[in-house]
Amino acid sequence: MLDLHIQPGAKKSEVVGLHGEALKLRIASPPVDGRANAALIAFLADALEVPKQSLAVVRGETSRRKTVRIAQPGADPGRLQIPEK
Repeated sequence: MLDLHIQPGAKKSEVVGLHGEALKLRIASPPVDGRANAALIAFLADALEVPKQSLAVVRGETSRRKTVRIAQPGADPGRLQIPEK
């Protein structure tokens, strides 16, 4: 499970850092008709090198605060590097 804080409508999709205890991500898609959630799943699947089907938003479908379940054995959330300041 990943606790995330999402900023939709950004110029590019990227890991920003921490927002409280949640990992903050910018997603380059507007929060319209579920497009930001689809872009989030695509971004995480690429970053974690897992199929999109193994990821699901389980909490916060319409909120910036989301919980995403990773149902892929061996997926390493450590691949989501927090940028150095």
